[in-house]
Amino acid sequence: MGAKAAMQGAMLTLDARVAALAQLGTVMQAIGRSEAWPGHTIGLGEAEYDSLQESVRRAHIQNGWATEENVRHAFAAWGEALNRARIEGWVAAYPELSSARTDPRTVGLILAGNIPLVGLHDVLCVWLSGHHARVKCSSQETELVPAVFTVLDHFAPGALEQISFTTEKLGAVDALIATGSNNTARYFEHYFGHVPRIVRKSRVSVAVLDGTETEAELTALGEDVFRYFGLGCRNVSKVLVPQDFDLDRLFKAFFPWKDIVHHNKYANNYDYTRALWMLDRIDFVENGFLLVKEDAALTSPVATLFYERYDDVSTAKAYIAAYRDSIQCIVGHGDRAFGRSQYPELADYADGVDTLRFLLGLK
Repeated sequence: MGAKAAMQGAMLTLDARVAALAQLGTVMQAIGRSEAWPGHTIGLGEAEYDSLQESVRRAHIQNGWATEENVRHAFAAWGEALNRARIEGWVAAYPELSSARTDPRTVGLILAGNIPLVGLHDVLCVWLSGHHARVKCSSQETELVPAVFTVLDHFAPGALEQISFTTEKLGAVDALIATGSNNTARYFEHYFGHVPRIVRKSRVSVAVLDGTETEAELTALGEDVFRYFGLGCRNVSKVLVPQDFDLDRLFKAFFPWKDIVHHNKYANNYDYTRALWMLDRIDFVENGFLLVKEDAALTSPVATLFYERYDDVSTAKAYIAAYRDSIQCIVGHGDRAFGRSQYPELADYADGVDTLRFLLGLK
């Protein structure tokens, strides 16, 4: 039965795969909005739909950071990305996808668990490219991505035959895509240096303000700073501001996020860093739920935001250039819109490395 399903998956046309992803997007949008089962038009039976809902509700048990609100936000963002027009625009750049792969390789995937569904894009890329994936989920999130693929298998029979999930070591693989910290990246390079690989390190995002931002834009920036408690590589960790920028504008704009400090893990980080900075006599300002410090460093701790003032836009550009390899995205006028850092397009590959092109090039 497994071989038959695998053949079904391999024989799916590109249009059928696109349609399956679009239907998955419809389901993820509904889950993101916390909708009750809307009927068979969703493509799933009520029990199957409710099973996915339950996975969303359980996520916080494994990972205290994975609140139901944040998990549903991740589902909604994926639902927005997986609409037919966007999927077709994405795959159009890869004409090779129209041909069935006759020599699939086994690709090892090591997923991070810092924010919900963070590794889903990699798994979908392997499925689309026709390879087989052996996926090691983060111990902080072992259910969500498998649950999503269980749904995809309803719309694209055989999808689950291409993907296996494990909690053990990956074993022998033909290629690797791994995401982790700078320290784990060295481990990945050591043990998988003999195979083609994409190894991602720690990154954060930066906002560049020019002083002309509206209050609505600064309020939207709060989404980029606080969503997922600031744990993602697409979260803004550093803000570059003009010399005369009034920081009170940020505090006022961020006020809607005041209740974030009631989350115990976030509050613990806030209290710890605040006490440490006070003991070290470090200058900072605070508003009860965010510590803001002038600092040349790029990466700020949880519950904090670093800022740096610049005299001229060329200075800000020079800072960005100096840290380009550690920056995931830039928020601001002329770059990613405020409030949209956590809504990447399907072709917004992590670390700027084209995952799908890498997979299609495997021999």
